[in-house]
Amino acid sequence: MIIDMQQICQIYYYLAVFSTIIFAIKLAIFTFAGADTEVVADFNTEIDTDISFNFFSIQSILAFFMGFGWMGYAGIRQFGMNNAQHITVAILVGLLFMFITSGLFFWVKKLEKTVKKDKASATGKLGKAYTNFAPKASGQVEIDINGQLCVVEAINSTEEEIKAFENIKVEKVEDDKLYIVKA
Repeated sequence: MIIDMQQICQIYYYLAVFSTIIFAIKLAIFTFAGADTEVVADFNTEIDTDISFNFFSIQSILAFFMGFGWMGYAGIRQFGMNNAQHITVAILVGLLFMFITSGLFFWVKKLEKTVKKDKASATGKLGKAYTNFAPKASGQVEIDINGQLCVVEAINSTEEEIKAFENIKVEKVEDDKLYIVKA
């Protein structure tokens, strides 16, 4: 079975169109949702981002097929290349697209900021009870930690009840828990 240049051109074209559409959809999700669909994050905990160079991601593979398809199509239609030429140039352009996409996502991930919460620095600070605290019970408080307003777990270290939105003071920090008193 011999495939003629017209059929090869159609294969390049459909591969290019399909991968370009999927690439654009994934890029839109990344841009407007604020995260790549390959990133999994738990928003109740601190996020440690890995800025490793992820060359073989779905986005970079789509970029390869997009560059490969469009250059293969153009190599046959526009430049009249023979089989060895259009395949070689299509692979090189596909790899170039793959490197560029991987590099861009690497640099975008480097822009993410990881804030480490040093709860020990909250000792002596004032905040507000976020939930009601029974005597010697736990709940949540709203307090400034490292210049960032946070809602964190805390324990009422007194025998009196603390109602939500009352002012509190952090008495001490042990085992990553804040021990509070009424301010």
